[in-house]
Amino acid sequence: MMGKLIGLLVVMCFGSLAYYVYAPSQPQTLPFEFSVDQGNTLTQVATQFEQGGLLDYPGLFVLFARLQGRAGKIKAGIYQLDGAISKMALLDMITQGNGSKNQFAIIEGWNFRQLRNVLNDNPNIRHDSLSLSDSEILQRIGAIETQPEGLFLPETYFLAVGSSDLELFKFAYKLMQKRLNEAWLTRTPDLPLATPYQALILASIVEKETGMAADRAMIAGVFVNRLRLHMLLQTDPTVIYGLGEKFDGDLKRRDLTTDTPYNTYTRAGLPPTPIAMPGLAAMNAALHPATTDALYFVARGDGSSKFSSNLAAHNRAVDRYQK
Repeated sequence: MMGKLIGLLVVMCFGSLAYYVYAPSQPQTLPFEFSVDQGNTLTQVATQFEQGGLLDYPGLFVLFARLQGRAGKIKAGIYQLDGAISKMALLDMITQGNGSKNQFAIIEGWNFRQLRNVLNDNPNIRHDSLSLSDSEILQRIGAIETQPEGLFLPETYFLAVGSSDLELFKFAYKLMQKRLNEAWLTRTPDLPLATPYQALILASIVEKETGMAADRAMIAGVFVNRLRLHMLLQTDPTVIYGLGEKFDGDLKRRDLTTDTPYNTYTRAGLPPTPIAMPGLAAMNAALHPATTDALYFVARGDGSSKFSSNLAAHNRAVDRYQK
């Protein structure tokens, strides 16, 4: 008798679980858009579902995913639901990347104007930012900064077709803040950088100056040395950024002497903002620069750089590789 009772209870439990897994649930509002950040746990994602009215018992959803062996296999992305969905299908969606088929890559070294232009040309994204100014975009995504340059992490993002470009901005901004703050906490001691934002500025310069990945930490080391010695950074990419759309592809001598907030030949220290969106490698180089006595570098013409510790050696390198 006891055995039959236990068997009945097991059947009822499995029946209840099957009903829970396959019964459709509908969010409070449609379409329902949600994001899964890199590093999010399934519990954090299930909490989003609960807040959106999709789950009554998020802990049960997490338990079911663990029983399936899929709790640690969720994929980052921006997802969209257009109707009711079962818990099984929902788990499939976030562990297989279903519902976020539209890929969009932010490229290392892009500036914000380039990012906006490429986004505006993407037919699979809803262009809610089209009529907004840069500062209005920052307000909409909850950013505390006043200038957007450098704030969005270069990465490949997975988006639901028809999702808002503002969601992409918000997603990439939050991910940049997370990665930047993580890198800041492990930085080399005694760097001449007071804030994570200054590290982001330096990383953007390293990103634009690096032609070969192997030179990245050395280039960062040169700029860190110059900052420590209160030398002018004298880096062409900041000058070009300051020229904006007036730059015609040919940096002239007069450009180096015409003062702008970004002219590091006329102004000491870092420029006021990043000049591009740096990738993780450039951020790590800025916060873990090579230990070197080099103060100068010049492009060899093959993507690599020649480093020098004094001006005489640098001038010889310029004569050899540039003239």
